[in-house]
Amino acid sequence: MAAGVTPRLYNSLGRKQVGFRPLVPGRVSIYSCGPTVYSDPHLGNMRPYVFSDTLRRMFEWKGLEVVQTVNITDVGHTVGDTDLGEDKVELAARRQETSVWEVTRRHTEAYFRDLADLNVLPHTHNPRASDHVPQMIEFVRVLEERGFTYRLDSGLYFDTGRSPDYGLLALMPAGAESDVVRLEVVPGKRSRADFAVWRSERDRRRLVHWESPWGPGVPGWHLECSVMSRDLLGDRFDIHTGGVDHREIHHVNEIAQSTAFLGVADAARWVPLWMHNEFVLFGRQKMAKSRGRMPVLRDVVSAGYHPLVFRYHLLGAHYRSQMDIGDEGLRAAAAALRRLLGRVAPLRPLPEVPTFAAAHAALTGEAGRAALARVDEAVSDDLNTARVLAELNGVLRDEALGEADKAVLVAAVDVLLGLRLRSLSPEEVTAGGELAVAADFVEELVAARAQARRDRDWARADEIRAQLAELGVRVVDTPTGSHWEPVATGSPD
Repeated sequence: MAAGVTPRLYNSLGRKQVGFRPLVPGRVSIYSCGPTVYSDPHLGNMRPYVFSDTLRRMFEWKGLEVVQTVNITDVGHTVGDTDLGEDKVELAARRQETSVWEVTRRHTEAYFRDLADLNVLPHTHNPRASDHVPQMIEFVRVLEERGFTYRLDSGLYFDTGRSPDYGLLALMPAGAESDVVRLEVVPGKRSRADFAVWRSERDRRRLVHWESPWGPGVPGWHLECSVMSRDLLGDRFDIHTGGVDHREIHHVNEIAQSTAFLGVADAARWVPLWMHNEFVLFGRQKMAKSRGRMPVLRDVVSAGYHPLVFRYHLLGAHYRSQMDIGDEGLRAAAAALRRLLGRVAPLRPLPEVPTFAAAHAALTGEAGRAALARVDEAVSDDLNTARVLAELNGVLRDEALGEADKAVLVAAVDVLLGLRLRSLSPEEVTAGGELAVAADFVEELVAARAQARRDRDWARADEIRAQLAELGVRVVDTPTGSHWEPVATGSPD
């Protein structure tokens, strides 16, 4: 590893943390499943890209070159993720009374706009499924020649019975069928787990289709990722990422067809490391477009928050933990980010330290180098971003550290977390510079502290006072009682 400790990352293939070593020394190749562009991405859709962006930042901070491919699904993804039925993009085009290409153009632009607002680094490649259909047809030809497929009136299907390790990623017992609740019965299928690699459905009127040896139709949804990852990253690459919902069917089917095409024995000989982020919940339910209108990033902005408040909120939880998005969570994240920026502001301008090695060289004392090592250990421990933030707050409070070393450490964390600490002002975090938590919430905390003081529970009173300070609130005790006031925005104390 170029710098710092060797990352230990959680591999869904085996469900354990493993030490990471790139297949090619000095270079990491990552494929991340991208959006299906039939509507604007909701907040849950954006978590995988903040997660994979943080993964990329960690590798680049360690001095490695990263090649990252994130696809755009503009054809082939059916409603319900099944083999039959209407294409999600075509359905949106019919409802909106416009063309498929107008739908995909508009929602692709919204996706890239949200990525930029969340400070996600531009990907190396963003291939569109519709541009790679000829390569998909050739891929399927090989599968058919090797006996991995069979024909039905509805299309060409992959025979999962020919895949010895089918379902290993999903921890399916041998012979079991992947998430059968979501698999529809198709007349003639040998197993409910078998999936379409080409969908003909000659009796269905499609807005978009391609000619193929199996008749006019469209590729199966799972096919695009196998083909585009191979085209752009090669027969083997280091890491495949995506949402945890892909772990049970989509990635299982990718593995089956790719190992069959490449003639390798198991998933690890194609992609050794599989990483999945957990769901974002809204009102304790999984956030999904199929449930109707879900919150999008512009809703966060309309509520008066900077987009990076949402990024900060995501980074405050581990990527493998479910998290609920609600008003209180965003208020708390905004307050914490404003507080952080207030402490950082006196240290600006921050130095340029794009890598661990550069930051280590710029530090002047052992205390700073020890703090940098703790940050590195945290991010290398399966991207423990919450711990990185805790280490950063500890650095800013550490009186033993000089201002110059604090500035280096802040700049290093900013490279890792992408919060724009070198330029974002506290005033930008919330519209109008208002307190980023509800006043009644603050009143409840102040009342609880007052009760703790009456009960002579000084430890509890100090704990609540510290909590209020983190929210940007100062409590003033007087002979007639306590009152509170927002801390001045730029104040580091």
